[in-house]
Amino acid sequence: MQELGPFRVAEDNKTLSRNINAWNNVANVIFLESPAGVGFSYSNTSSDYDLSGDERTADDAYVFLVKWLERFPEYKGRAFYISGESFAGHYVPQLAATILFHNTYNNRTIVNLQGILVGNPYLDEKRNIQGAMDFFWTHAVISDEVYANVTKNCDFGNWDGNVAGTACSGAWDAFDGGHIDYYDIYAPVCIHAPNGARYPSGYLPGYDPCSVYPTWAYLNDPAVQSAFHARTTKWSPCKNLHWKDAPMSMLPTLKWLIESKLPVWIFSGDFDSVCSLPATRYSIQDLGLPVTTPWRPWTAKEEVGGYVQQYAGGFTFLSVRGAGHLVPSFQPERALVMLSSFLKGTLPPYVEQQ
Repeated sequence: MQELGPFRVAEDNKTLSRNINAWNNVANVIFLESPAGVGFSYSNTSSDYDLSGDERTADDAYVFLVKWLERFPEYKGRAFYISGESFAGHYVPQLAATILFHNTYNNRTIVNLQGILVGNPYLDEKRNIQGAMDFFWTHAVISDEVYANVTKNCDFGNWDGNVAGTACSGAWDAFDGGHIDYYDIYAPVCIHAPNGARYPSGYLPGYDPCSVYPTWAYLNDPAVQSAFHARTTKWSPCKNLHWKDAPMSMLPTLKWLIESKLPVWIFSGDFDSVCSLPATRYSIQDLGLPVTTPWRPWTAKEEVGGYVQQYAGGFTFLSVRGAGHLVPSFQPERALVMLSSFLKGTLPPYVEQQ
């Protein structure tokens, strides 16, 4: 409701308006709340939450898809794609691998997976931290001195996942970016006035940093929950689950998917510091794939929408210009052009200006 869905919630917490750049303009979309326990999803066995982790999430999502296709068999033959963002850099490749394993094991197509599309993905722990540091420095958020100290004290070549209590974490402690949105360092933030009012600190066409509040209120309206056929519950977008398992790097899984000839597209909003474009670039370099289509611009609405490069095996990397972590929130038109190209299996167009 704040990103790629068909509706937006107005400030009255009740009225809906159409999102003209919703992704269901070009595809049927299933929104899956994952992992179990998030949003309206739940387990009748509370001890299940103690098993939460990457592996359980992929298994649960696979069971859901199989059951859904049994319930609606008319969709079984349709081309199926998986998309997600952020920690879906884990969720999406793992679910894709699970689907391909089951298809191979059963010697038939259970889920007709045709590709994955992942935005601003969390792929590799050390590369994500290293990329954030470089992003802050190249975007004038961190000083030369702090940058040099972090570079000196953080050994990314021998990263073991342990930052706490080290010279590396001490070097990071000197960093202060101020009151900015780390998911889009150039976006307005939501100001909380003393009288209880909320308003954006600035204007970005089509984006409201305060939209979380009417969305939250709408999804907690008992009438809405009833219409959704959801349990009456206190809805929230996140849940503090004890995470059991997660590899430090998803690159081996991505390599396997590429070798399995599955189309893999990664996209990155270039204003995001949380899962930054440099971090994604470092991870892609680690894949060691030869370039087949060199880095070039792509066009949306007669201007550069971003840049794209393709690699051996069909692996594709795109940037989305002027977008943050939630690409369809910050650049909805460009995100829709990208999605349409992905579904067609062609790189986004480049129309040179005369």
